[in-house]
Amino acid sequence: MRRFLLALFFAAVGHSICNAQTPAAKTDIFAVNRSLGRGINLGNALEAPQEGDWGLKLEARYFPIIAAAGFQTVRVPIKWSAHAAPKAPYTIDPQFFQRIDWVLEQAAANKLNVVLNVHHYDEMDKQPEQHLPRLIAIWEQIAQRYQNQPASVVFELYNEPHDKFVDDEWNKAIPQLLKAVRTTNPTRAVIVGPPFWNGIWALPKLKLPDDPNLIVTVHYYEPFRFTHQGASWASDDVKKLSGIRWQGTAAEMAELRQKFDQAAEWAKKHKRPIFLGEFGAYEKADMDSRARWTAAVVREAEARGFSWAYWEFAAGFGAYDRTQRAWREPLLKALIPSGK
Repeated sequence: MRRFLLALFFAAVGHSICNAQTPAAKTDIFAVNRSLGRGINLGNALEAPQEGDWGLKLEARYFPIIAAAGFQTVRVPIKWSAHAAPKAPYTIDPQFFQRIDWVLEQAAANKLNVVLNVHHYDEMDKQPEQHLPRLIAIWEQIAQRYQNQPASVVFELYNEPHDKFVDDEWNKAIPQLLKAVRTTNPTRAVIVGPPFWNGIWALPKLKLPDDPNLIVTVHYYEPFRFTHQGASWASDDVKKLSGIRWQGTAAEMAELRQKFDQAAEWAKKHKRPIFLGEFGAYEKADMDSRARWTAAVVREAEARGFSWAYWEFAAGFGAYDRTQRAWREPLLKALIPSGK
C-alpha cells in the first residue's frame, strides 16, 4: 500500500510539473503566426485620447461583419497611457479595462484572434527613461488581467517606437517589458518590432532576448507620398499632395519585393515569423490605385509567409464604409480575393 501511495504521489507531482507553464516552455510560434492569417486593425477608436474623439466607437455589429468577410484577426490599437494613473502604481482605470474585456468577448464570440497593443504613448517616445517604469507597470496589469485568455489573444509590446525610444533605449526596454508579461503569461505569443516606426529597414537594429515565443512585426506604407497624400497629420509637403497614382509598374513592384525580401531574409536568419501589422493607403488616393497597391502588398506578404493586418477597418484608410454599412468592395477584394 505504501508503495502504491508513493507511486500515486510521484505521478501526481510529475503531472503537475508537466502541465505547469514555465518561462522555458515553448509553443509553435510559427503556427501561431499562421493562425493570425488575415487581419484588420480596429483603428481610430481605442487609440484616441478617449474612444470616439476621432469619430469612431467600436460596436458589437462590427465583429461578425469582419469575421463574415473572411478575416481571422483583429488588431486593437489602445492608448493605455490615457487611462492609467500618472503616479505609481500607475493603476489602469477599471472601467477602461471593462471596455477591453468587452472587445475580447466580442472577438471570441466571432472566433477572431486578437492582437492587443500599446499605442500612442507619446510621452514614452519623447522621454523613455522617465516613462519606462510606467509602461512596465501597464504591461504587468494587462498581463495579469488577461493571463487566462486563450492563445488566440496575442500581446504586442509597443507600436512604432520612434523619436528617442530607438536603438539602445528600445533594445534595453524589450527584456523588461517582456519580463512584465512573462511573469503571468510564460508562453503567450508576444509581438515586438524594430524601432523607427517598425520600419523594415530597421530590422537589423532589433536585438531580441532569448525567448522562443516572439513574433516580429513590421509596418509598410511605401511609397509614403502615395499612401499618405492629403493626410492632415503628415508633413507639410505630403499633406498638400494629391493625384498620385500607384500603377503596379515593374519598378513599383521591384521596390515592394525588395523590401519584403529584406524582411524575409532577416526572418530566416533569425528564425522568427513576421507579422505585417500595418499597411494601407489613405482615402485621398484614388480607389483604383489603393486597391492595386493593397492587393500587391497582400500578395507579396502571403507569398513570404507573413501574417498581416490591414490599416484599418472604418476610418480614413477604411475598408468598410460605416455610412453605407458596406465594405468598399475594391479594397475588400484586394485583401480577401473571392473564394480564397
